[in-house]
Amino acid sequence: MNFITRNIPNSITCVNVLAGCLAIVCAAKGTDILWGLPAYQWAFIFIAIGAVADFFDGFAARALGAYSELGKELDSLCDLVTFGVAPSMIVYQLLSNAGTDPWCAWCALLIPVAGAVRLARFNIDTRQATTFIGLPIPANAIFWIGFAQQFIQGQTSLSIWWIFLPILLAECWLMNSNLRMFSLKIKGFSLRTHYPQILLVIAAVLFCVFLGVAGLMWFILFYLILSILLCR
Repeated sequence: MNFITRNIPNSITCVNVLAGCLAIVCAAKGTDILWGLPAYQWAFIFIAIGAVADFFDGFAARALGAYSELGKELDSLCDLVTFGVAPSMIVYQLLSNAGTDPWCAWCALLIPVAGAVRLARFNIDTRQATTFIGLPIPANAIFWIGFAQQFIQGQTSLSIWWIFLPILLAECWLMNSNLRMFSLKIKGFSLRTHYPQILLVIAAVLFCVFLGVAGLMWFILFYLILSILLCR
């Protein structure tokens, strides 16, 4: 395998971390208008771009047979930035400006801490080849995007400490729990084998159609419930 082919997956992974860094920059600007949109919306978009890159780097590695230890470690480092640090900065910025229990904003920094532990455990756990143990860190980012949008749309009670902290601690625990969750990775073309993934995609579309970006928070809750029912 030549040098270029071997490094295509790693190059896609680097798009992930670049998108994550851009999301952090945008999150720091909060509700300022940036390129015609509120900056936090650009943060959502860049995290979504990182998620697409995170999916396709694994897809490319499988298609090209270009697995490597470097790629595995690089993927985790990039995921921590895009799906751990970036969403925590979004939540931190929004809660800092909320005026209600502003000290809660600092607690958002627990998101990348729990994410780092989750990724480290994933890298040494051989049981997670076909299913996940604990909430995947990209799903954690999707949840916090939905949470942030709920807050922006007027659900300011989410910033009250006795509401926010239980949600935060539950998410951090879920990432490092022993809860089995099915993977979104699709191998082959059997509908019978992949019906949970198909059902999840349909649910994501429906939640977003009826609730907009805020529906992503409820989508992740649906993912949790579905995993509990199907991965026992």
